[in-house]
Amino acid sequence: MSNSLTDLRRQFHRIPELGFEESRTADLVCRTLDEIGVPYERGIGGTGIVATLTLGSGTGCIGLRADMDALPIEETSDVDWRSRYPGRMHACGHDGHMTMLLGAARELTRQAGFDGTVRFIFQPAEEHGKGAVAMMKDGLFDRFPADAVYGLHNMPSRPAGQIAMRRGPIMAAEDNFAVRITGRGGHSAMPHLGQDALTIGAALVTGLQTIVSRSIDPVDGAVVSATEFLTDGAVNVIPTNVTIKGDCRSFRPDISSLIEARIRTLADGICAAHGATSTITYDRVFPPTINSAAETAISEAAARTVSAVEADCPPVMASEDFGAMLLEKPGCYALIGNRGPDGKGGTALHNAAYDFNDDILPTGVAYWVALARAALPA
Repeated sequence: MSNSLTDLRRQFHRIPELGFEESRTADLVCRTLDEIGVPYERGIGGTGIVATLTLGSGTGCIGLRADMDALPIEETSDVDWRSRYPGRMHACGHDGHMTMLLGAARELTRQAGFDGTVRFIFQPAEEHGKGAVAMMKDGLFDRFPADAVYGLHNMPSRPAGQIAMRRGPIMAAEDNFAVRITGRGGHSAMPHLGQDALTIGAALVTGLQTIVSRSIDPVDGAVVSATEFLTDGAVNVIPTNVTIKGDCRSFRPDISSLIEARIRTLADGICAAHGATSTITYDRVFPPTINSAAETAISEAAARTVSAVEADCPPVMASEDFGAMLLEKPGCYALIGNRGPDGKGGTALHNAAYDFNDDILPTGVAYWVALARAALPA
C-alpha cells in the first residue's frame, strides 16, 4: 500500500498545474477513482471533482477535502519525480493531500466500517483563494449535501505524522491592500518644486508599522506587511506616482475592519500633510479558518487512534480557502507533520526545494479512514 501511495504522489508531483488549470491532475484523480470503483462528478467549480461513497442505511454525510493546484515556482530539487513543467511545482504538498484522500477512498471501499455517505472533494485553486468559493457557487453543497467538512494540510515545522488541530481559529484571514499616491514629480535636482511621492510613500510604510503595535490589543494576533513599493521615477526623476501594496492577517472580522480603517486614515492623513492625494483598495481574499467544537472533537478522537496528537495547537498566521467552506458548514481543519527525524520533509512550504514526505502518506490515509468511521459510526 505504501509503495502504491508513493508512486501516485510522485505522479501528481510531475504534473503540477496552477489554479483552475488542473486538467491533467483531474484526469489522474478520475482514473484513480475509476480503478477504486468510486463514482464521481467532475467539472465542479471549473476543474473540481466530487466522489461519493455510500454504505449502509445511515443518513449522515461528511465531506473530506483535498486541494489540487500547484505554485508558479521553479523547482530546484533533482529528484526523479521533479516537475516536468518549468516554472511550476507542487511546493505546498497538494500532491500529497490528493494522494492521502484517494488512499482513504480505496481503504474505505475495501474495508468499509462506516454507515452513511462520504464525499471526497478535490478542490482547485486553493492558492488563489478562489477555488472553494467557485465550487460552492457551482452548487457544491446543494448538489452534494454534507453535514460537515474536514480538511488536512501538511506542516514541515511539525514532526512527521503528528496531527494537530484546535477549536476556533486555526488559520488567519488574508486581506490585500494597495495605496496609490499621486504627488507632483520633477527633476531630482529641484525637489522643492514638487511633492515627492516616494518620500510620502516611505512615511506611509513607516506609519503602517504602528497599526499592529499601537492600534490592536497585543493579545489579538495580526500582521500588516508592506510588500511592494512601485514608482514611476528614475535615477534623476522624482516620481509623481507611487503604489504601495501589502498583505494583512487577522483572525476576526472586527480586527480586519480596524486594519482597513487605520490604513485609510494614515494614507489620507500623510498624503494631505504633504500636498498629495491617495486612492486605496482593500480586498478580503481569504476568510479565517475557524473550526467548530463538535467536529474538532471528532477529529481529535479519530487522530488519537492513528498518531500522536496536539489537540490545542497554536493558530497559524497563514491562510487557507477551506475557511470559506467552514463559513457554510461546520468542520475541522487539521495539520499533519511533514518533518522526519532526519530532516526529510522539513523544507518550508512555498520553497523551491520543498518536497512532500512520502513517509506520512499512510498516516494521512489512516486519519481520514478513522475520521469517516468516527463521524459516521456503523
